[in-house]
Amino acid sequence: MVWFRNFGWGEIILIVAFALFYAFYLFRVIRISKTLNTPYSSVFAKLLLRSLFFALVIIAFLGPSFGDSKREIKSVGKDIMICVDLSKSMDAFDIQPSRLEKIKFEMKKVIDAFNSDRIGIIIFSSEAFMQCPLTYDQNALDLFIDTMNTGLVPSSGTDFGPPLRMALQKLEDKDGPRTETKSKVIILISDGEDFGEETSEVTADIEAKDIKLFTLGIGTERGSPIYAGRGYKTDSRGNEVISKLNASSLKKLASQTSGQYFEINDSGNDVNKLISTIAKIEGQTRDSRVVDVSANRYFYFLLAALALLVLDVLLSVKTVSI
Repeated sequence: MVWFRNFGWGEIILIVAFALFYAFYLFRVIRISKTLNTPYSSVFAKLLLRSLFFALVIIAFLGPSFGDSKREIKSVGKDIMICVDLSKSMDAFDIQPSRLEKIKFEMKKVIDAFNSDRIGIIIFSSEAFMQCPLTYDQNALDLFIDTMNTGLVPSSGTDFGPPLRMALQKLEDKDGPRTETKSKVIILISDGEDFGEETSEVTADIEAKDIKLFTLGIGTERGSPIYAGRGYKTDSRGNEVISKLNASSLKKLASQTSGQYFEINDSGNDVNKLISTIAKIEGQTRDSRVVDVSANRYFYFLLAALALLVLDVLLSVKTVSI
């Protein structure tokens, strides 16, 4: 039996006080009974009844827990790797306040939605860099998201191959917790065309390993100039560069891996749909253990004490009235 509270000085003081007051009561009853030459043995029946009542109340207060009730507790979750395009075109402001700032806001929504899952962040343009490894720490993830900007990566085009390859390697890391492929997810966020040559090879590996890949495009068809320092980015002829959402590469990538394409544009936002789709993916058991869930059974003793109290009220014995 396990006790919720330890037997301490408070209980000892209550027991001693009960014993002293009841001893004084018995002394008076017995003395008066002897003076009047009347029997007093029946008063001990009340003593036994009330002592049992008092003992049951003390036991209930201590909170006894007993029984062989066991329960298996499972830790279930997914591994989600988010690849974010940080090429200069993400500074375009056809999505207010800018594409990148909008993505940072939406990424925090994704993290909040999957707070029991491990999430990692990879940033890329033509090269990929690990911004945050897979972690449960939401504060760390929020901090890394806040510090993201287009100056963190080389600005020489967009290549989907390196971030997808890195995401695949991290999700397949044998040093981490082993999880089934159905519980692993890659989210690729970008606004532009893929200029890489190894993307098809990587997507074939992702498809073969049955890892879920979702793409999220951000931008509009009309596009916008790209702010660069004191002015807007221009081409070799001095014309302003207009960055437009090129969804074809992202849609192709999603279709090649049996994934889905989602979009943020000036008329809609599919992030909630993305979250809902990922939420439907079954998580994998990471850890399982059996714990004792024996409940506090104080109410049994309290009910017994209440029954004795009712019996004490209903049971009348002949004794001397003080």
